[in-house]
Amino acid sequence: MDSTIIMKEPIICTADEAVKNIKSGMRIFIQGSAATPLTLLDALARRKHELQNVELVSMSTYGGDLFSDPEFEGHFYLNSLFVSSNVRNIVNSGAGDYIPVFLSEIPRLFDQNILPLDIAFVNVSPPDKHGYCSLGTSVDISRSAIRNAKYTIAQVNKKMPRTHGDGIIHISRFDTLVYVDQDLPTVSYAEKIDEASMSIGRYCAELIEDRSTLQMGIGHIPDAVMSCLHNHKDLGIHTEMFSDGLLPLIEEDVITNKYKKKHRGKIVTGFVVGSRKLYDFVDDNPMVSFLDIDYVNDATIIRCNPKAVSINSAIEIDITGQVCSDSIGTYQFSGVGGQIDFMRGAALSEGGKPIIAISSTTHKGGSKIVPTLKTGAGVVTTRAHMHYIVTEFGVANLFGKNLAQRAYEMLKVANPMHHEMLDKAIFERFGKRYFAGNTL
Repeated sequence: MDSTIIMKEPIICTADEAVKNIKSGMRIFIQGSAATPLTLLDALARRKHELQNVELVSMSTYGGDLFSDPEFEGHFYLNSLFVSSNVRNIVNSGAGDYIPVFLSEIPRLFDQNILPLDIAFVNVSPPDKHGYCSLGTSVDISRSAIRNAKYTIAQVNKKMPRTHGDGIIHISRFDTLVYVDQDLPTVSYAEKIDEASMSIGRYCAELIEDRSTLQMGIGHIPDAVMSCLHNHKDLGIHTEMFSDGLLPLIEEDVITNKYKKKHRGKIVTGFVVGSRKLYDFVDDNPMVSFLDIDYVNDATIIRCNPKAVSINSAIEIDITGQVCSDSIGTYQFSGVGGQIDFMRGAALSEGGKPIIAISSTTHKGGSKIVPTLKTGAGVVTTRAHMHYIVTEFGVANLFGKNLAQRAYEMLKVANPMHHEMLDKAIFERFGKRYFAGNTL
Protein backbone atom coordinates (compact mmCIF):
# COMPACT_ATOMS: atom_id res chain seq x y z
CA MET A 1 0.00 0.00 0.00
CA ASP A 2 1.17 3.51 -0.77
CA SER A 3 1.24 5.07 2.72
CA THR A 4 2.46 8.48 1.55
CA ILE A 5 -0.33 11.06 1.75
CA ILE A 6 0.16 14.31 -0.11
CA MET A 7 -2.56 16.59 1.18
CA LYS A 8 -3.87 18.32 -1.87
CA GLU A 9 -7.28 18.54 -3.43
CA PRO A 10 -7.49 16.94 -6.87
CA ILE A 11 -9.46 18.71 -9.58
CA ILE A 12 -12.84 17.08 -10.26
CA CYS A 13 -14.07 17.51 -13.82
CA THR A 14 -15.40 15.80 -16.94
CA ALA A 15 -13.22 13.62 -19.13
CA ASP A 16 -13.15 16.25 -21.89
CA GLU A 17 -12.00 18.88 -19.42
CA ALA A 18 -9.40 16.49 -17.97
CA VAL A 19 -7.62 15.97 -21.28
CA LYS A 20 -7.78 19.54 -22.58
CA ASN A 21 -4.28 20.41 -21.30
CA ILE A 22 -2.60 17.50 -23.08
CA LYS A 23 -0.19 18.88 -25.66
CA SER A 24 1.42 17.53 -28.80
CA GLY A 25 4.58 15.51 -28.18
CA MET A 26 3.61 14.39 -24.68
CA ARG A 27 4.03 10.77 -23.51
CA ILE A 28 0.97 9.26 -21.80
CA PHE A 29 0.87 6.02 -19.81
CA ILE A 30 -2.41 4.08 -20.11
CA GLN A 31 -3.34 1.51 -17.49
CA GLY A 32 -4.25 -1.70 -19.30
CA SER A 33 -6.15 -4.98 -19.31
CA ALA A 34 -9.58 -4.87 -17.66
CA ALA A 35 -8.65 -1.52 -16.08
CA THR A 36 -8.26 0.31 -19.40
CA PRO A 37 -9.65 3.84 -18.74
CA LEU A 38 -12.04 3.92 -21.67
CA THR A 39 -13.78 7.19 -20.81
CA LEU A 40 -10.45 9.03 -20.77
CA LEU A 41 -9.33 7.37 -24.00
CA ASP A 42 -12.57 8.34 -25.74
CA ALA A 43 -12.10 11.94 -24.62
CA LEU A 44 -8.51 11.89 -25.87
CA ALA A 45 -9.65 10.48 -29.23
CA ARG A 46 -12.06 13.39 -29.64
CA ARG A 47 -9.06 15.72 -29.56
CA LYS A 48 -7.03 13.82 -32.14
CA HIS A 49 -7.20 16.50 -34.83
CA GLU A 50 -5.83 19.06 -32.36
CA LEU A 51 -2.82 16.92 -31.42
CA GLN A 52 0.33 15.67 -33.14
CA ASN A 53 2.69 12.89 -32.11
CA VAL A 54 1.24 12.16 -28.70
CA GLU A 55 2.98 8.98 -27.57
CA LEU A 56 0.86 6.37 -25.78
CA VAL A 57 2.60 3.77 -23.63
CA SER A 58 0.65 0.74 -22.47
CA MET A 59 1.10 -2.94 -21.76
CA SER A 60 -2.19 -4.30 -23.09
CA THR A 61 -5.51 -2.51 -23.50
CA TYR A 62 -9.01 -3.99 -23.70
CA GLY A 63 -12.19 -2.44 -25.05
CA GLY A 64 -12.55 0.76 -27.06
CA ASP A 65 -11.32 1.39 -30.59
CA LEU A 66 -8.95 4.32 -30.28
CA PHE A 67 -6.06 2.22 -31.56
CA SER A 68 -7.93 0.95 -34.60
CA ASP A 69 -8.94 4.41 -35.78
CA PRO A 70 -7.61 4.80 -39.36
CA GLU A 71 -6.82 8.42 -38.55
CA PHE A 72 -4.58 7.38 -35.61
CA GLU A 73 -1.31 7.92 -37.49
CA GLY A 74 0.29 11.31 -37.07
CA HIS A 75 -1.87 12.27 -34.10
CA PHE A 76 -1.01 9.42 -31.74
CA TYR A 77 1.92 7.02 -31.69
CA LEU A 78 1.56 3.76 -29.76
CA ASN A 79 4.76 2.56 -28.10
CA SER A 80 3.47 -0.77 -26.86
CA LEU A 81 5.01 -2.84 -24.08
CA PHE A 82 3.06 -5.91 -25.22
CA VAL A 83 1.05 -6.73 -28.34
CA SER A 84 -2.57 -7.84 -28.03
CA SER A 85 -4.96 -8.39 -30.93
CA ASN A 86 -6.38 -4.86 -30.93
CA VAL A 87 -2.98 -3.22 -31.54
CA ARG A 88 -1.24 -5.69 -33.90
CA ASN A 89 -1.91 -3.67 -37.02
CA ILE A 90 -0.82 -0.48 -35.27
CA VAL A 91 2.57 -1.75 -34.03
CA ASN A 92 3.30 -3.22 -37.46
CA SER A 93 2.62 0.11 -39.15
CA GLY A 94 3.96 3.65 -39.07
CA ALA A 95 1.57 4.49 -36.23
CA GLY A 96 3.31 2.47 -33.58
CA ASP A 97 6.00 0.04 -32.50
CA TYR A 98 6.79 -2.55 -29.85
CA ILE A 99 9.34 -2.44 -27.02
CA PRO A 100 10.79 -5.91 -26.32
CA VAL A 101 11.11 -6.10 -22.53
CA PHE A 102 10.61 -8.60 -19.73
CA LEU A 103 7.42 -7.82 -17.87
CA SER A 104 9.38 -7.80 -14.61
CA GLU A 105 11.60 -4.97 -15.91
CA ILE A 106 8.95 -2.58 -17.22
CA PRO A 107 8.77 -0.58 -13.96
CA ARG A 108 12.50 0.15 -14.36
CA LEU A 109 11.76 1.95 -17.63
CA PHE A 110 9.75 4.47 -15.62
CA ASP A 111 11.82 4.49 -12.42
CA GLN A 112 15.10 5.07 -14.28
CA ASN A 113 13.60 7.71 -16.57
CA ILE A 114 14.25 5.62 -19.67
CA LEU A 115 10.63 6.31 -20.61
CA PRO A 116 9.83 9.57 -18.78
CA LEU A 117 6.08 10.01 -18.43
CA ASP A 118 4.22 13.30 -18.76
CA ILE A 119 0.75 11.95 -17.96
CA ALA A 120 -0.71 8.75 -16.49
CA PHE A 121 -4.28 7.62 -17.20
CA VAL A 122 -5.58 5.17 -14.59
CA ASN A 123 -8.92 3.58 -13.69
CA VAL A 124 -9.49 3.24 -9.94
CA SER A 125 -12.14 2.31 -7.39
CA PRO A 126 -13.95 5.00 -5.41
CA PRO A 127 -12.10 6.09 -2.26
CA ASP A 128 -12.85 4.44 1.08
CA LYS A 129 -13.63 6.42 4.23
CA HIS A 130 -9.90 7.11 4.65
CA GLY A 131 -9.51 8.46 1.13
CA TYR A 132 -7.77 5.44 -0.38
CA CYS A 133 -8.59 4.20 -3.89
CA SER A 134 -7.57 0.88 -5.43
CA LEU A 135 -5.98 0.22 -8.81
CA GLY A 136 -8.42 -2.67 -8.94
CA THR A 137 -7.92 -5.38 -11.54
CA SER A 138 -4.55 -4.13 -12.83
CA VAL A 139 -1.76 -3.21 -10.42
CA ASP A 140 1.10 -4.74 -12.48
CA ILE A 141 3.09 -1.76 -13.87
CA SER A 142 0.58 0.95 -12.99
CA ARG A 143 1.87 2.00 -9.58
CA SER A 144 5.35 2.70 -10.93
CA ALA A 145 3.76 4.78 -13.70
CA ILE A 146 1.83 6.87 -11.16
CA ARG A 147 4.96 7.27 -9.06
CA ASN A 148 6.91 8.67 -12.00
CA ALA A 149 4.38 10.58 -14.10
CA LYS A 150 4.39 14.36 -13.82
CA TYR A 151 0.58 14.43 -13.76
CA THR A 152 -2.01 11.69 -13.12
CA ILE A 153 -5.62 11.65 -14.26
CA ALA A 154 -7.74 9.05 -12.46
CA GLN A 155 -10.99 7.70 -13.82
CA VAL A 156 -12.86 6.91 -10.57
CA ASN A 157 -15.15 4.06 -11.50
CA LYS A 158 -18.03 2.67 -9.42
CA LYS A 159 -17.63 -0.66 -11.23
CA MET A 160 -13.93 -1.09 -10.41
CA PRO A 161 -13.33 -3.78 -7.77
CA ARG A 162 -11.43 -2.77 -4.67
CA THR A 163 -8.51 -5.18 -4.51
CA HIS A 164 -5.95 -5.86 -1.79
CA GLY A 165 -2.19 -5.47 -2.12
CA ASP A 166 0.09 -2.84 -3.62
CA GLY A 167 -2.60 -0.97 -5.54
CA ILE A 168 -3.99 1.05 -2.62
CA ILE A 169 -3.33 4.74 -3.34
CA HIS A 170 -4.57 7.83 -1.53
CA ILE A 171 -6.83 10.03 -3.62
CA SER A 172 -4.57 13.03 -3.00
CA ARG A 173 -1.90 11.40 -5.18
CA PHE A 174 -4.06 12.07 -8.23
CA ASP A 175 -4.12 15.48 -9.89
CA THR A 176 -7.48 15.19 -11.65
CA LEU A 177 -10.51 12.97 -11.00
CA VAL A 178 -13.17 11.96 -13.50
CA TYR A 179 -16.09 10.08 -11.91
CA VAL A 180 -17.69 7.36 -14.06
CA ASP A 181 -19.98 4.34 -13.74
CA GLN A 182 -18.60 2.10 -16.49
CA ASP A 183 -18.55 -1.67 -16.96
CA LEU A 184 -15.12 -3.27 -17.23
CA PRO A 185 -14.21 -5.12 -20.44
CA THR A 186 -14.87 -8.86 -20.20
CA VAL A 187 -13.20 -11.80 -21.91
CA SER A 188 -14.15 -15.49 -22.20
CA TYR A 189 -12.04 -18.30 -23.65
CA ALA A 190 -14.08 -21.31 -22.51
CA GLU A 191 -15.89 -21.67 -25.85
CA LYS A 192 -12.54 -21.89 -27.69
CA ILE A 193 -11.44 -25.09 -25.93
CA ASP A 194 -11.26 -27.92 -28.50
CA GLU A 195 -10.20 -31.55 -28.22
CA ALA A 196 -6.55 -30.74 -28.96
CA SER A 197 -6.55 -28.19 -26.13
CA MET A 198 -8.12 -30.74 -23.79
CA SER A 199 -5.44 -33.29 -24.68
CA ILE A 200 -2.78 -30.72 -23.91
CA GLY A 201 -4.58 -29.95 -20.66
CA ARG A 202 -4.56 -33.59 -19.61
CA TYR A 203 -0.85 -34.03 -20.36
CA CYS A 204 0.00 -30.87 -18.41
CA ALA A 205 -2.17 -32.01 -15.50
CA GLU A 206 -0.15 -35.24 -15.33
CA LEU A 207 3.01 -33.19 -14.86
CA ILE A 208 1.52 -31.09 -12.06
CA GLU A 209 1.96 -32.61 -8.61
CA ASP A 210 -0.18 -31.92 -5.56
CA ARG A 211 1.03 -28.88 -3.57
CA SER A 212 2.48 -27.24 -6.71
CA THR A 213 2.41 -23.47 -7.17
CA LEU A 214 1.07 -22.53 -10.59
CA GLN A 215 1.51 -19.76 -13.12
CA MET A 216 -0.77 -19.86 -16.13
CA GLY A 217 -1.70 -17.12 -18.54
CA ILE A 218 -4.93 -16.33 -20.33
CA GLY A 219 -6.36 -18.31 -23.21
CA HIS A 220 -8.01 -21.58 -24.11
CA ILE A 221 -5.00 -23.80 -23.33
CA PRO A 222 -4.53 -22.51 -19.75
CA ASP A 223 -8.28 -22.86 -19.20
CA ALA A 224 -8.10 -26.42 -20.57
CA VAL A 225 -5.27 -27.22 -18.15
CA MET A 226 -7.24 -25.87 -15.21
CA SER A 227 -10.29 -27.89 -16.21
CA CYS A 228 -8.15 -31.04 -15.76
CA LEU A 229 -6.99 -30.25 -12.22
CA HIS A 230 -10.15 -31.04 -10.24
CA ASN A 231 -8.60 -34.14 -8.63
CA HIS A 232 -5.47 -32.33 -7.48
CA LYS A 233 -4.90 -31.20 -3.90
CA ASP A 234 -3.56 -28.10 -2.21
CA LEU A 235 -2.39 -26.18 -5.26
CA GLY A 236 -1.09 -22.65 -4.89
CA ILE A 237 -1.12 -19.67 -7.26
CA HIS A 238 1.67 -17.19 -7.92
CA THR A 239 1.05 -15.76 -11.37
CA GLU A 240 1.31 -12.53 -13.34
CA MET A 241 -2.40 -12.85 -14.20
CA PHE A 242 -5.36 -15.19 -14.02
CA SER A 243 -8.85 -15.53 -15.44
CA ASP A 244 -12.11 -17.38 -14.80
CA GLY A 245 -10.62 -20.85 -15.17
CA LEU A 246 -9.29 -20.58 -11.63
CA LEU A 247 -12.67 -19.98 -9.98
CA PRO A 248 -14.01 -23.58 -9.97
CA LEU A 249 -10.73 -24.81 -8.47
CA ILE A 250 -11.02 -22.25 -5.69
CA GLU A 251 -14.66 -23.15 -5.06
CA GLU A 252 -13.74 -26.86 -4.87
CA ASP A 253 -10.85 -26.18 -2.46
CA VAL A 254 -8.31 -27.54 -4.97
CA ILE A 255 -6.47 -24.23 -4.66
CA THR A 256 -5.63 -23.65 -1.00
CA ASN A 257 -2.17 -22.02 -1.15
CA LYS A 258 -1.32 -23.93 2.04
CA TYR A 259 2.14 -25.05 0.98
CA LYS A 260 3.56 -21.92 -0.58
CA LYS A 261 6.59 -20.42 1.12
CA LYS A 262 5.83 -16.94 -0.19
CA HIS A 263 2.42 -15.47 0.73
CA ARG A 264 1.09 -18.69 2.18
CA GLY A 265 -2.70 -18.84 2.04
CA LYS A 266 -2.95 -16.17 -0.66
CA ILE A 267 -3.22 -16.00 -4.43
CA VAL A 268 -0.56 -13.62 -5.75
CA THR A 269 -1.13 -11.87 -9.08
CA GLY A 270 -0.42 -8.68 -10.97
CA PHE A 271 -3.71 -8.38 -12.86
CA VAL A 272 -6.86 -10.26 -13.85
CA VAL A 273 -8.99 -10.34 -17.00
CA GLY A 274 -12.25 -12.24 -17.35
CA SER A 275 -15.94 -12.07 -16.54
CA ARG A 276 -17.89 -9.91 -14.15
CA LYS A 277 -18.01 -12.96 -11.86
CA LEU A 278 -14.22 -12.84 -11.69
CA TYR A 279 -14.22 -9.13 -10.91
CA ASP A 280 -16.78 -9.68 -8.16
CA PHE A 281 -14.62 -12.49 -6.75
CA VAL A 282 -11.52 -10.30 -6.36
CA ASP A 283 -13.52 -7.36 -4.97
CA ASP A 284 -12.45 -6.80 -1.33
CA ASN A 285 -11.14 -10.38 -1.18
CA PRO A 286 -8.14 -10.70 1.16
CA MET A 287 -7.37 -14.11 -0.37
CA VAL A 288 -6.02 -12.34 -3.49
CA SER A 289 -2.99 -10.02 -3.35
CA PHE A 290 -2.41 -7.76 -6.36
CA LEU A 291 1.28 -6.87 -6.22
CA ASP A 292 3.77 -4.87 -8.28
CA ILE A 293 4.90 -6.84 -11.31
CA ASP A 294 8.61 -6.36 -10.62
CA TYR A 295 7.99 -8.42 -7.48
CA VAL A 296 5.45 -10.92 -8.82
CA ASN A 297 7.63 -11.74 -11.85
CA ASP A 298 10.97 -11.70 -10.05
CA ALA A 299 12.55 -15.12 -10.67
CA THR A 300 14.21 -15.04 -7.24
CA ILE A 301 10.73 -14.73 -5.67
CA ILE A 302 9.11 -17.31 -7.97
CA ARG A 303 11.77 -19.91 -7.18
CA CYS A 304 11.08 -19.66 -3.43
CA ASN A 305 7.85 -21.62 -3.81
CA PRO A 306 8.50 -25.37 -4.14
CA LYS A 307 7.14 -27.20 -7.17
CA ALA A 308 6.60 -23.98 -9.11
CA VAL A 309 4.98 -24.82 -12.44
CA SER A 310 4.97 -22.32 -15.29
CA ILE A 311 2.76 -22.99 -18.32
CA ASN A 312 3.19 -20.69 -21.31
CA SER A 313 2.42 -20.81 -25.02
CA ALA A 314 4.32 -20.23 -28.24
CA ILE A 315 3.90 -19.52 -31.94
CA GLU A 316 6.50 -22.01 -33.14
CA ILE A 317 9.40 -24.05 -31.76
CA ASP A 318 12.38 -25.33 -33.70
CA ILE A 319 13.71 -28.89 -33.34
CA THR A 320 16.43 -27.79 -30.90
CA GLY A 321 13.98 -26.06 -28.55
CA GLN A 322 14.21 -22.41 -29.56
CA VAL A 323 10.83 -20.88 -28.74
CA CYS A 324 9.29 -18.04 -30.73
CA SER A 325 6.39 -16.58 -28.78
CA ASP A 326 6.14 -13.01 -30.00
CA SER A 327 6.31 -12.84 -33.81
CA ILE A 328 5.37 -14.59 -37.02
CA GLY A 329 8.54 -13.99 -38.94
CA THR A 330 9.00 -10.24 -38.76
CA TYR A 331 5.30 -9.58 -38.05
CA GLN A 332 4.92 -8.61 -34.40
CA PHE A 333 2.08 -10.79 -33.13
CA SER A 334 2.54 -10.77 -29.35
CA GLY A 335 5.20 -9.83 -26.83
CA VAL A 336 7.84 -11.16 -24.46
CA GLY A 337 5.61 -10.59 -21.44
CA GLY A 338 6.45 -12.67 -18.39
CA GLN A 339 7.33 -15.92 -20.14
CA ILE A 340 11.04 -15.88 -19.34
CA ASP A 341 10.43 -14.52 -15.82
CA PHE A 342 8.37 -17.58 -14.94
CA MET A 343 10.16 -20.16 -17.09
CA ARG A 344 13.39 -19.33 -15.30
CA GLY A 345 11.78 -19.02 -11.87
CA ALA A 346 10.09 -22.41 -12.22
CA ALA A 347 13.31 -24.04 -13.45
CA LEU A 348 15.13 -22.81 -10.33
CA SER A 349 12.34 -23.88 -7.95
CA GLU A 350 12.80 -27.09 -5.97
CA GLY A 351 10.82 -29.64 -7.99
CA GLY A 352 9.72 -26.91 -10.42
CA LYS A 353 8.61 -27.49 -14.00
CA PRO A 354 8.77 -24.87 -16.79
CA ILE A 355 6.37 -25.93 -19.57
CA ILE A 356 5.61 -24.63 -23.05
CA ALA A 357 2.16 -25.89 -24.06
CA ILE A 358 1.36 -25.60 -27.75
CA SER A 359 -0.95 -27.20 -30.28
CA SER A 360 1.07 -29.11 -32.88
CA THR A 361 -0.35 -27.30 -35.91
CA THR A 362 -1.59 -23.90 -36.97
CA HIS A 363 -5.22 -23.26 -37.97
CA LYS A 364 -4.15 -23.85 -41.57
CA GLY A 365 -2.49 -27.20 -40.76
CA GLY A 366 1.14 -26.09 -40.81
CA SER A 367 3.49 -27.55 -38.24
CA LYS A 368 4.34 -25.41 -35.20
CA ILE A 369 7.34 -27.66 -34.64
CA VAL A 370 9.74 -26.65 -37.38
CA PRO A 371 13.31 -27.40 -38.57
CA THR A 372 14.20 -23.70 -38.24
CA LEU A 373 12.26 -20.67 -37.11
CA LYS A 374 10.91 -18.30 -39.75
CA THR A 375 13.26 -15.60 -40.96
CA GLY A 376 13.01 -12.69 -38.56
CA ALA A 377 11.27 -14.69 -35.81
CA GLY A 378 12.05 -13.58 -32.28
CA VAL A 379 13.49 -16.14 -29.84
CA VAL A 380 11.74 -15.42 -26.54
CA THR A 381 12.71 -18.56 -24.64
CA THR A 382 16.14 -19.89 -25.57
CA ARG A 383 16.84 -23.58 -25.94
CA ALA A 384 18.95 -23.41 -22.78
CA HIS A 385 15.82 -22.40 -20.83
CA MET A 386 13.70 -25.23 -22.16
CA HIS A 387 12.54 -28.21 -20.14
CA TYR A 388 9.06 -29.49 -21.04
CA ILE A 389 7.12 -29.09 -24.27
CA VAL A 390 3.54 -30.38 -24.35
CA THR A 391 1.37 -30.86 -27.42
CA GLU A 392 -1.79 -32.89 -27.93
CA PHE A 393 0.53 -35.79 -28.85
CA GLY A 394 2.45 -35.95 -25.61
CA VAL A 395 5.30 -34.55 -23.53
CA ALA A 396 8.90 -33.88 -24.58
CA ASN A 397 11.55 -33.21 -21.95
CA LEU A 398 14.54 -31.42 -23.48
CA PHE A 399 16.50 -30.69 -20.32
CA GLY A 400 19.96 -32.24 -20.37
CA LYS A 401 19.62 -33.55 -23.91
CA ASN A 402 21.95 -32.73 -26.79
CA LEU A 403 20.71 -31.18 -30.03
CA ALA A 404 20.08 -34.44 -31.87
CA GLN A 405 18.32 -35.97 -28.86
CA ARG A 406 16.15 -32.87 -28.57
CA ALA A 407 15.21 -33.11 -32.22
CA TYR A 408 14.03 -36.68 -31.71
CA GLU A 409 12.02 -35.65 -28.63
CA MET A 410 10.39 -32.88 -30.64
CA LEU A 411 9.54 -35.28 -33.44
CA LYS A 412 7.63 -37.47 -30.98
CA VAL A 413 5.23 -34.67 -30.05
CA ALA A 414 4.79 -33.28 -33.57
CA ASN A 415 1.70 -33.96 -35.63
CA PRO A 416 2.15 -37.29 -37.48
CA MET A 417 1.29 -35.69 -40.82
CA HIS A 418 4.53 -33.67 -40.51
CA HIS A 419 6.79 -36.50 -39.33
CA GLU A 420 8.27 -37.21 -42.76
CA MET A 421 9.24 -33.55 -43.29
CA LEU A 422 10.76 -33.27 -39.81
CA ASP A 423 12.49 -36.64 -39.96
CA LYS A 424 14.21 -35.63 -43.20
CA ALA A 425 15.26 -32.25 -41.80
CA ILE A 426 16.63 -33.84 -38.64
CA PHE A 427 18.66 -36.42 -40.56
CA GLU A 428 20.03 -33.76 -42.94
CA ARG A 429 21.12 -31.62 -40.01
CA PHE A 430 22.48 -34.23 -37.63
CA GLY A 431 23.41 -37.15 -39.86
CA LYS A 432 24.96 -39.96 -37.81
CA ARG A 433 23.99 -38.21 -34.59
CA TYR A 434 20.38 -38.93 -35.48
CA PHE A 435 20.29 -42.63 -34.75
CA ALA A 436 18.75 -44.78 -37.47
CA GLY A 437 17.22 -46.94 -34.77
CA ASN A 438 14.93 -44.13 -33.61
CA THR A 439 11.47 -45.11 -34.74
CA LEU A 440 8.12 -43.76 -33.65
